Amino acid sequence: MLSQIQRFGGAMFTPVLLFPFAGMVVGIAIMLKNPMFVGEALANPQGLFFQIVHIIEEGGWTVFRNMPLIFAIGLPIGLANKAQARACLSVLVSFMTWNYFINAMGMTWGDYFGVDFSQTVGGESGLAMVAGIKTLDTSIIGAIVISGIVTALHNRLFDRQLPVFLGIFQGSSFVTIIAFFVMIPCAWLTLLGWPKVQMGIASLQEFMLISGPLGVWVYTFLERILIPTGLHHFIYGPFIFGPAAVEGGIQLYWAQHLQEFSQSTRPLIELFPQGGFALHGNSKIFGAMGIALAIYATAARENKAKVAGLLIPATLTAMLVGITEPLEFTFLFISPLLFAIHALLAATMATVMYLFGVVGNMGGGLLDQFLPQNWIPMFHNHAGMMFTQIAIGLAFTGLWFLIFRSLILRFNLKTPGREDSEIKLYSKADYQAAKQQRGGDIATQIIEALGGSKNIKSLNNCATRLRMSLINASQAAADEVFKQLGAHGVVRHGDSIQIIIGLHVPQVRENMESIMNNPTQSSSFVTES
Repeated sequence: MLSQIQRFGGAMFTPVLLFPFAGMVVGIAIMLKNPMFVGEALANPQGLFFQIVHIIEEGGWTVFRNMPLIFAIGLPIGLANKAQARACLSVLVSFMTWNYFINAMGMTWGDYFGVDFSQTVGGESGLAMVAGIKTLDTSIIGAIVISGIVTALHNRLFDRQLPVFLGIFQGSSFVTIIAFFVMIPCAWLTLLGWPKVQMGIASLQEFMLISGPLGVWVYTFLERILIPTGLHHFIYGPFIFGPAAVEGGIQLYWAQHLQEFSQSTRPLIELFPQGGFALHGNSKIFGAMGIALAIYATAARENKAKVAGLLIPATLTAMLVGITEPLEFTFLFISPLLFAIHALLAATMATVMYLFGVVGNMGGGLLDQFLPQNWIPMFHNHAGMMFTQIAIGLAFTGLWFLIFRSLILRFNLKTPGREDSEIKLYSKADYQAAKQQRGGDIATQIIEALGGSKNIKSLNNCATRLRMSLINASQAAADEVFKQLGAHGVVRHGDSIQIIIGLHVPQVRENMESIMNNPTQSSSFVTES
């Protein structure tokens, strides 16, 4: 059961990866339309510069304005066991069919369900436009549920053989036909239950605001501590992209009000207190520096140059784009205690920042969120908040360094570069050497190390990890074998295994699927001895 939940969480990351660039485009465009930054002449709506920037900005809004649709289509890429492209098509058609059913039932029997479809969308109406359809505003929650249902139908029915005279309805057509009839009760149940769920969400939002710093601490702690399990997607997803903190999600709400917030002189915590639930990116910047410095400081003198060469790319990846797993898994496998301390420090830092008035949309890294969506557009009227944030962050960088260094020395933890340490990060040169020695590419070698393609029951990925369910976990090679292939670490739980690859993991997964789907190649793979 846990492996299925982890797989679902990993699949959510596919659409999430579309948001950083879109956020950068919107943030920069809004800044370039702000007279405080470009002057009254360039910010004139009648001017050519303003009009060009406006056109570019509208393109950037594509992802934000179609979040339910994008999540619905994106999830099958990670959840479908076969023919992912066809699964996406089936989900798209079924998701729109579900919304059309909701619209028709709501327009016809609105009084029965207690929903007034004559209202305009937005506000407190509980309605939204999805792909041009007036429907209930189920946000990404509805998209995830429907996508999961249809993908499950796809996995079960796509290969079903029909009689010859019905052959035209096989494959995706058969899946879509069955899903068509499944969507009818799904729409009815949605109309019956979702208004009550919306009331619960409103209560949750109010509770989050009342809980204040405590809520921020709990949220941030869970978002960090659950990373090894892959369940952290279920913590930040409802807040950043769903309605847990604010209608439409923090990401969308912040982007929509970016110019308003930047031009206001009122403290941001008064304008957007919900922004305290999007401060978890601070640990990716300030925490990463302290951790890397501690690992470097405790390395043996003769290994410091090599350790620096390995830590700098991992630290920059965390700071610039918010992908922390290569660095975090480096010490997670050495000592879970260090990771627990890391989560505690991350939550405490976010809470302290919130208490000092720091809020925003800061779940990513410097390049995708901090600079274009927060620091640059907000600098004119909220520079004080940013300096406070940086000061607190640097103070916690020092705490990370001191605590990690003390624990590493006190318990003689074998972090990279320590004397007699068998645990280390592998450089690109190490990886290339392993390829030369073993032959073939990393996808082939990973399949071999997993016991061959026939031993792999399911395969998907998240930002940096391959996630597999194995038929026989005992056939998988030892963790050290995967690390020799360039992996940063391995997580095992029952028949499930996760291999931390890095940011190029989507390409590795595609290559593995290509090999596994080619019988002439995959039949020769044997277990690594």
